[in-house]
This record gives sequence, C-alpha cells and structure tokens, in this order.
Amino acid sequence: MKDQNEFLEWLDKILNQSLFSLGDSKLTVGLILTLLVSFTLLFIVSEWIRKLLVRKILHNGQMEIGTRESIGTIVKYALVLAGIFSILQTNGIDLTAFGVLAGAIGVGIGFGLQNITNNFISGLVILFEQPIKVGDRIEVGDVTGDVIRISGRSTTILTNDNISIIVPNSQFIDNSVINWSHNERRIRFNIPVGVAYKENPEKIKKILLEVANANSGILKNPASDVLFGSYGDSSLNFNLRVWTSEYVNKPNVLKSELYYEIFKRFTEEDIEIPFPQRDLHIKSGFEKLGN
Repeated sequence: MKDQNEFLEWLDKILNQSLFSLGDSKLTVGLILTLLVSFTLLFIVSEWIRKLLVRKILHNGQMEIGTRESIGTIVKYALVLAGIFSILQTNGIDLTAFGVLAGAIGVGIGFGLQNITNNFISGLVILFEQPIKVGDRIEVGDVTGDVIRISGRSTTILTNDNISIIVPNSQFIDNSVINWSHNERRIRFNIPVGVAYKENPEKIKKILLEVANANSGILKNPASDVLFGSYGDSSLNFNLRVWTSEYVNKPNVLKSELYYEIFKRFTEEDIEIPFPQRDLHIKSGFEKLGN
C-alpha cells in the first residue's frame, strides 16, 4: 500500500511538472498529454462524422458524390476549428498568448509558407465553388484522371493506369482545367476516318453509323452523326461523332473498339483505306562537273 501511494505521488509530481508558460497558463506534462489525447480524439471523431455525413446522411438524397464530399470536408474543418478552441479553453489555456504566435506564423507565411497558404486557400475555394468534385474526370497540365480526394493542401487524381498523382490545389485555380464531367457525364467523341477517293461518301456514312449504333456504350439519344470533313491529299476525310456516358473515363477504349469494327466492315465491303502517296521523279544521266 505504501509503495502504491509513493508511486501515485511520484506520478502526480511528474504530471504536474511545469515545462513552460504560455501567457498566464503553465503547461505541465499532464496538460500536454491531455491536449494530445483530446486533439487525437477530435480528429478521429471529426473524420468519423465526415464519413457518416457523406456515406449515410447525405447519401439518402439525390446529391452527387462530389457535392457530398465537399460538404463533408467543410463540416470536418469547422468541427476541428471549433474543437481546438473548445479544448484549449476547457483546459485553461490563455488564448491571448496565441496572438503573439499568430504574428510569428504570419511572418513565417510571408517568408516561406506562401505556397502552403495558397494551396490551402485554393482548396477552400474548390470546396465551396466546386469547379471540380470527387468523381470528376479532369485534365490539368499533363495529368488526366479521376478526382478521388480533395484535401486542404492537394487533390489526388487517379489515372487509368491506377497511378495516384498528387496535384497542389493552386494548380486548379491558376491554370486552365478541362473538366469532362462538370455539367453531366455525357460527352461527345470525334472519330476521324479516311477512305480512298473512289469510295461513295453515302455508303461510308451508312457503314459508320451502323458501327456506332451497334456499340452498346454509345448513346442512342443524342444520335450519332457523320460529317464529311474535307478532301485530303490522298483521302476523303469523315468525322464520326458519337455520344457516351459509359466511356468518359476511358475514351481510348471506345475509339479502339470503333476502329476495330470499322476496319472489319471496310474489309468486308472492299472499301479502300488510303495511305499517303508521293510521286518520285528520277532524272537520268549525270551532269559533268568542272565544266
């Protein structure tokens, strides 16, 4: 019993050991441990609430996944911010001392944290304005893929090769971004096709439309159409235009399927696919040098 009391007294002494002061508050070992546990629980609970909001509460409505993710992230940030101040006040931390700390942070931002601050503010703009959302198919710079996560500093894009690319949020504010699914997940692809000059354009149009209508991934409404594009150097150039909502994330797959079928039909119909032709003129004889 005596050893136990001595241990408790020693533990109490350690926990109440003052490390340094912050304004009128003294930070002890016990207080720091309490803050660490409280902040850890705050982040765990706020993330749990975010997931509950996105996957359960908002999922019951007709709201898109990107909008749900944005609302969930904003709610999480608000809970974390409110929780931090609540924990500090509950544990008797002098918040006026954070004015000096905020000033120091401001100086740090002015010198070396501009990019972090810029990306964080850009992240808030993205969450509120939603120029991109989770689930969107986008192109920014040389990166093309699906948005799978938007955080405070960066956005994660998953490519068709299953590679995750982390892009700073400021890239979406400062640069032009192509959002394939901003309005809706229904887009039109243009498939160029060239045939020899001897072929009948009406027959080519009929075959191309048959190929398009036979593909289950192409929408019947709006209907596919064929434009007679131009008279090329060695071919008549057509443009098959098709609508799809299934192949937004894999346009090259759709083009490959159509080209395979077009080649098959052209072969069956004896339609010639041209290749570049050049005339080569050879002069006979050699000019004598030195004349």
